[in-house]
Amino acid sequence: MSAVAKKEIAGYFKSPIAYVLIGVYLLIMSIYFHPALKAGYGDFVDVLDDVGIFLIFIIPILTMRILAEDKKNGTEVLLLTSPTSLPKIVIGKFLATFTVFLVIVGISFVYPFIVVIFEGVITTQLVGAYVGFILLGAAFCSVGVFCSSLTENQIIAAIISLVIMFSMWIADQYAATVGGLLGGIMEWMSVLSRYGVFTQGLLSLENIIFFLSFTALMLYMTIRVIERRRWIQG
Repeated sequence: MSAVAKKEIAGYFKSPIAYVLIGVYLLIMSIYFHPALKAGYGDFVDVLDDVGIFLIFIIPILTMRILAEDKKNGTEVLLLTSPTSLPKIVIGKFLATFTVFLVIVGISFVYPFIVVIFEGVITTQLVGAYVGFILLGAAFCSVGVFCSSLTENQIIAAIISLVIMFSMWIADQYAATVGGLLGGIMEWMSVLSRYGVFTQGLLSLENIIFFLSFTALMLYMTIRVIERRRWIQG
């Protein structure tokens, strides 16, 4: 598992994709943070709240090649016949994408340092916002890995990921309109409302369990998709 993760991480940083995505996201954060800084206060919680939606566009690009590329190049067969078990391969690839995401998070810590300079303290609200941001990233990375397992076309994988993530983001806005059982499911699946709890500084155990369980479920579904393909191909 660690070998797979290291290989994929190295692949990200040997190509421009990781640097471009990191640069783009930090630019977005800077654009949102600059008005607050210029006004004389450093509220990075609002920035994390605002830029969360951009993960819907960044993460599909990050994850689109992680499994689709193996399928397109024919190297998926080598993975499936390797001594490493399929769950370890999938988890390793997920960890690679999540690690790149964590690099983005780690570099963005420069902004909370600026907050400390202005306010002199790290608030529980800021800690909660970062915990929620990381959990949201993990859930979206798992969606991206799952979508990448569905097709050999990286663009299609990215589009499917974007549609699923966007649907989860706006689900609660239409839950009341839909109503009934479906509306209840949409409200329960809404990541925006759950993420909003963290940006308020509340480390809700229910929402932590939701994000972790959702991530695990998507990885399990990814394993099942690849196993089914292996069974069909004999």
